Amino acid sequence: MERQRIEIYDTTLRDGSQGEGVNFTVEDKLKIAQRLDEFGMDYIEGGWPASNPKDTEFFQRARKLSLSHAKLAAFGSTRRARLKAEEDENLQALVACETPVVTIFGKSWDMHVTHALKVSLQQNLEMIYDSVKFLKERVPQVIYDAEHFFDGYKHNPDYAIKTLLAAEEAGADLLVLCDTNGGTLPHDIAQIIEEVTPRVRTPLGIHAHNDSECGVANSLMAVLHGAVHVQGTINGYGERTGNANLCSIIPALTLKMGYDCLKPDSLRHLTALSGYIDEVANMPHNHRMPYVGRSAFAHKGGVHVDAVLKHERTYEHIPPAAVGNERRILVSELAGGATVAHHAQRLGLQLDKSTPEVRRVLQKVAHLENEGYSFEAAEASFELLLMQQTGQYRKLFELKGFRVIVEKRGDKGEVVTEATVKVAVDGREMLTVAEGNGPVHALDSALRKALLEFYPELSQIRLTDYKVRVVNVREGTAAKVRVIVESEDGGQTWSTTGVSTNIIEASWHALVDSIEYGLLTIRKE
Repeated sequence: MERQRIEIYDTTLRDGSQGEGVNFTVEDKLKIAQRLDEFGMDYIEGGWPASNPKDTEFFQRARKLSLSHAKLAAFGSTRRARLKAEEDENLQALVACETPVVTIFGKSWDMHVTHALKVSLQQNLEMIYDSVKFLKERVPQVIYDAEHFFDGYKHNPDYAIKTLLAAEEAGADLLVLCDTNGGTLPHDIAQIIEEVTPRVRTPLGIHAHNDSECGVANSLMAVLHGAVHVQGTINGYGERTGNANLCSIIPALTLKMGYDCLKPDSLRHLTALSGYIDEVANMPHNHRMPYVGRSAFAHKGGVHVDAVLKHERTYEHIPPAAVGNERRILVSELAGGATVAHHAQRLGLQLDKSTPEVRRVLQKVAHLENEGYSFEAAEASFELLLMQQTGQYRKLFELKGFRVIVEKRGDKGEVVTEATVKVAVDGREMLTVAEGNGPVHALDSALRKALLEFYPELSQIRLTDYKVRVVNVREGTAAKVRVIVESEDGGQTWSTTGVSTNIIEASWHALVDSIEYGLLTIRKE
């Protein structure tokens, strides 16, 4: 039996850009559009050209994009009440974009018609009809977004249907039912679409917002009841609490509901696409996002880890690789022997989960986590600990001492930071001094100066992130702090940690672990 195909319409560049903290440049939008096309998106909504110069420029430059799969859509609204369609600058701007698709929204909720637009209900129907007809005569495909449709249908179902029929009679190719306020629940979506379907001939789509945490559920429910087109954004970007998240909708449709969407190999690139959009938007990645989050297939509890290593389906609803993600086994005081054995295997060590070495490691982890350490986000520090406890560790250098001086003269004087580090490598002592933007930067620079002669591979390693968290907040400025350092060598990324009541000492421990782990890994390769 042939699987039904569902169209996916991405509005990250328009509706998604309206989310708090999201601000795409024209260059950003062009790069994202190209990436969405490569991913296999059916439609890419580029923006609202009549609303701002940035979107106008985007559509002008987008003509040079070599899109191989997606159709680019320009977005706008119905004509103004006192203008003819051909006189409306908004509609003219949409046609000028020369996109194969134009999407316009109109009012479906009678309250919006009388209170927001302040026109009669009949005038609103005429505005919808005139606008769609004008565009359909000039653009290959016209999509009509029925704004606030579900709220409007609940308040006045007959009028809400009339707005759809006005767009249909004018030639709209698709009618998209919008839950604009995001307050409709899945059972209402199902009932209303069931009632609407017999009254229109045009295919239906769904555009859901996430204000009730039902954006994804509402989109899936709409498809189950006949919608053939789903609109949403990557990572759920959007106004207020966001739009329906395509990163959850796409795998649910494909892997769980038996529908086809996008290109055959698109799904395995989903996690990479999610991360790419966050990077371009300069937004922190939501690690707990289903399917594509870093924690989506992370296992921490000892029972879970033991089971999932025996058979992945025990605690994973899909194979992580299906969406381009990967399984992670976390280390903590809750970990069991299977967790330690798994990490040991990565190091080439064959340990049974019940061996004395494994028990020693678990005891050490429990003790350190009680002191404030956390190895969940610092797997490299844990692997160094594992090497130490199993006799596989070789100390690359010995610290003889360090000193950090921070000096500021006068209120307007520049802050100067200087670090002195003394280390020994194979019995040979090195004393180096370096300045930095702060104490951690200065320490890092001085340590690298001291070690580079002995370990030239150190030039490949660089620090990419630095985080500090207070462990026992009640102690105020005397509290312990936990430092997490992230580093990379161009091929792999790793994280290390240090804990102390002194932020410089905590940073030093994290830096040393980072350098040692990186050098040991490079030399092992």
